[in-house]
Amino acid sequence: MNFYHWLRSLLPRELNIPQDLAKQTLAKLGYFRFRTRVASEGASVPDVDLYRPLFSPWDGLKGFREIYEQVRPYTLVSPDRCWILASCMAHARNLEGDFAELGVFRGGTALLAAMLLAEAKDQRALHLFDSFAGMPTTSAGEPYKAGDFNQTSAQSVGNLVTGTGANAKLHVGFIPDTFANLDIQRLAFAHIDVDLYQSVLDSVAFVYPRLVPGGIIIFDDYGNPSCVRAREATEKAFSNLREKPIYLPTGQALIIKLGL
Repeated sequence: MNFYHWLRSLLPRELNIPQDLAKQTLAKLGYFRFRTRVASEGASVPDVDLYRPLFSPWDGLKGFREIYEQVRPYTLVSPDRCWILASCMAHARNLEGDFAELGVFRGGTALLAAMLLAEAKDQRALHLFDSFAGMPTTSAGEPYKAGDFNQTSAQSVGNLVTGTGANAKLHVGFIPDTFANLDIQRLAFAHIDVDLYQSVLDSVAFVYPRLVPGGIIIFDDYGNPSCVRAREATEKAFSNLREKPIYLPTGQALIIKLGL
């Protein structure tokens, strides 16, 4: 066991280590407000307190922040990544096809999707795939082990999302076994948050052929240092396809399905 593995083993797997403490401190000290005023040469800037230093709506924009506060107890996904998810789902709602999330854990981002669909009175199916028993066997070089992230249950997540009124469908089991015999013809949006090399490959193999032109896949783990082979798997999955992953500063990557 190397030093870093030992150090990480002392912390719970589900611990969400803050990533922007320095930025939060500077915001409280008024640094970004001052910087924005200088950049605008004193002109009025709407939502001036959300420039850190660029416009950061996930840090407090009315409407989104209220939604995120309901999601936050159930997710490890940061506000900026949830903003990306919400924005992409708003785009995908203009397309025909179901929504899907692969890797649900405690259901926070599934709740985000369910709330947005329910608010729009959109009854398309929201497919949620997870073992709800932790991770499967991992590949060589991955720091996780079978059973990690098992602090969840299908019942608790089901209660969480169905309470919104969304048309949520839970698919319980390990990927790719849980894909068998499913009649899902079209997908407009998919959120892939499965952490592991083989699970990413299997997820893309299921989602991509069903994704409609203009549809979006978000990969949560692409730039996450704890998911050491997720980027490799994403790049491999699209190596022979026209679409290429677009890396975002949030650590996510996205692809937009091209037309014929």
